[in-house]
Amino acid sequence: MINFRNILFLAVILSALNVKAQPGVFQPGDYRDGIYDKENSVNRRFIPYTHLREGDVNWEKRVWRKLDMREKQNQQLYYPVDIVTSRISLMQLVLKYVLAGQIIAFVDEEFLQPYELSAIRNKIVIQGDSVDTEEFLADGTSVPIRKPGVIDSTWIYANFTELELKEDWFFDKQKSVLEVRILAMGFNVLKPGKEEIGPINQFYVYFPACRPFFAKHEVYNAKNDAERRTFEDIFWKRQFSSVATKETNVYDRTIDRYARGIDALLESDRIKNDIFRWEHDLWHF
Repeated sequence: MINFRNILFLAVILSALNVKAQPGVFQPGDYRDGIYDKENSVNRRFIPYTHLREGDVNWEKRVWRKLDMREKQNQQLYYPVDIVTSRISLMQLVLKYVLAGQIIAFVDEEFLQPYELSAIRNKIVIQGDSVDTEEFLADGTSVPIRKPGVIDSTWIYANFTELELKEDWFFDKQKSVLEVRILAMGFNVLKPGKEEIGPINQFYVYFPACRPFFAKHEVYNAKNDAERRTFEDIFWKRQFSSVATKETNVYDRTIDRYARGIDALLESDRIKNDIFRWEHDLWHF
């Protein structure tokens, strides 16, 4: 005996599948900003550092660098300054996970004093000047009032001007290679109304703790949108422009303490060349 209820149910299912298969008919979930689903960067994992023993390091040099966001090679880390869905800047990325509690922000580059989340929120929120206006009552009487300024929490993205890096260069005799590992990242911001002071440090983060999140977010590639690198790739391959500001020294002083202008740039180049020459003189051809 034929079960008409089952036949009717099957007909409804087939009809739905037929509508789904018809070209030009889009269902909820078919709309996407692109021609394919990007799965490579979203599912990427960072490459862990190889284990390093103290006995394997027979030479080490600590260097501090500064990245100017105005330089063309560094603008891939600076932009976008507005909130968009397809891209994210370095400052937006770090603050996103700092406010989510997944990255800890520190006051110092030695990671001794962490910031409270409330302190970070206060740093990124700025309020404009109060404005004197007037309002009219029902009988037409004018009443002067003072309205508070506009509260802005996105100003920091456009005013992010410098990135500080603290890194260790070392020679691993077990692998016979000269390597570098970034330890700390400092974010310097130019505060509105305090431009004469210059960029002010807002917080430091521990770079190895940021690597899992850097590996999942793409960076703009001007030559090919289908081959966008991640933030992890940019720092791993050192695709940025920087100036050395300090090396370990007996006085524990930065370059700007004893050199200015072109002399400071030459001193920065000397630090870079000293590392290159040390590696070059290690081998005999």
